[in-house]
This record gives sequence, structure tokens and C-alpha cells, in this order.
Amino acid sequence: MTRAYSYACRDCEGMEACPASMTTQTKDELWQLMALHAKLAHDENAADWDQDTRDYLETLIKPVSV
Repeated sequence: MTRAYSYACRDCEGMEACPASMTTQTKDELWQLMALHAKLAHDENAADWDQDTRDYLETLIKPVSV
């Protein structure tokens, strides 16, 4: 089994209707996809996320085995 990381946008408060989820091999790659998704789907700029938001999103990243 390989270790990977997963994020489901619907787990984020206020985004319950969003069907997007992603799984990547590294957290860095996952953060990049989360930022891209935020821009394309929610018109959010990840550069505007403050540290509290980043800390909250970090709690939504789950380690998974693939």
C-alpha cells in the first residue's frame, strides 16, 4: 500500500454542495490542487487565505492508503 492524501471540498464549512474531491501522493501536490479548485470552482484566490484558514483546511486533509 502507498500512502496518499485526500481532500473533499464538501467537508469544508459552507461548501457542503461541492462534489469535488482529490487524492494525491504528496500534501504539496494536494495543496496545489486545492488552490486550483478554489480558483476555478469558487473564484477564490488561495493567496488570500490567512493562516487560520490554512490551519482549518489542513484539518480536512486525510491520510489514505491506495
